[in-house]
Amino acid sequence: MRIRIEGSDLPGRRAGSTADELRLANVHVGVQRKDRPESLVPASAPSATWDLEVTSRTVAEGALDVGGPWVHGRPGARFLYLTWGAVTGDRFDMFRRAKLLFTDIPGDALLAAHAGAATLVGRLGLTGGDGGPICARVRPPTITWTAE
Repeated sequence: MRIRIEGSDLPGRRAGSTADELRLANVHVGVQRKDRPESLVPASAPSATWDLEVTSRTVAEGALDVGGPWVHGRPGARFLYLTWGAVTGDRFDMFRRAKLLFTDIPGDALLAAHAGAATLVGRLGLTGGDGGPICARVRPPTITWTAE
């Protein structure tokens, strides 16, 4: 199954002390693969896009389960992480994560992506209510999921 996460409104592009602190700390966001983030994007970038491939299979009573190195959590509670951290050389010091749960995705969009008829696309702004990086569970309408 193909998944694309499209992030806009990154917090390092805004005016003010939070954005300046993020830029000075060289903060990046990436999608977490197993125990490390990949495809890092600076917090001051105009946008961020991640294209992922996950496995999907039909389980009991027609429900879907997903897996692969990008997917975290137990069956029935699977999710993706967007991970924020400061980059220094080869080091990434994580300080915040956003959790995107598969249970928040509309069933028809998930089924279309599972069938290979579409890419599952999640769109969200990456600045939280406090002006810093978005974190915790990100639910609709903060994120919209469509099959395209």
